[in-house]
Amino acid sequence: KGQSSPQPVRGNGGFGMRRFGVLGLAGLGAACGSATTEQVLAPCPRVTILADGADITRYRPGAPPDLAAMLVDGRIAGVGVTCDYIRGGGVEVKIAAIMDVERGPATRGNRAEVPWFLAVTSGDDSQLVERKDALLSVNFEGNQTRARVTTAPESIIFPAGRNPALYRVRVSFALNAEELERNRRRGPR
Repeated sequence: KGQSSPQPVRGNGGFGMRRFGVLGLAGLGAACGSATTEQVLAPCPRVTILADGADITRYRPGAPPDLAAMLVDGRIAGVGVTCDYIRGGGVEVKIAAIMDVERGPATRGNRAEVPWFLAVTSGDDSQLVERKDALLSVNFEGNQTRARVTTAPESIIFPAGRNPALYRVRVSFALNAEELERNRRRGPR
């Protein structure tokens, strides 16, 4: 029990065609040579979304936090990360944020801007190594008010001798003190 015997394929060409296909593939492998190359993957840092900075709701300056005064509302929905070796032995890490952005009633025109950043920290989060600020401009078509957008990838270079796997990268909206406090009071959405 627990084992099954292979069953022949029935129909046109059935078993004979399967055997020919396997033999043909074996022949192709032999024709390509027996040397194998092992692809070595570049190490990546641990990339996470900063919980307190995963959401942004920005209001018109000086206005109370009210729907009528809302300029933009957004969430970081995810991140895309690639890590590749570069000439000289270093590693280039490219990070693109995936954001859900809503244009608020107080936004004039069809364009909203959302500030965000990447923060590279030591593996134990005790030291900020680098911060990269970026600005996402979202153009809304017609009367569209919501969009899911992916930012252009931001690049971080880890020179030879610096292992990216020993670092963390945090992705966050660039919030002012009032927005950060509002996020902390409200909690994650």
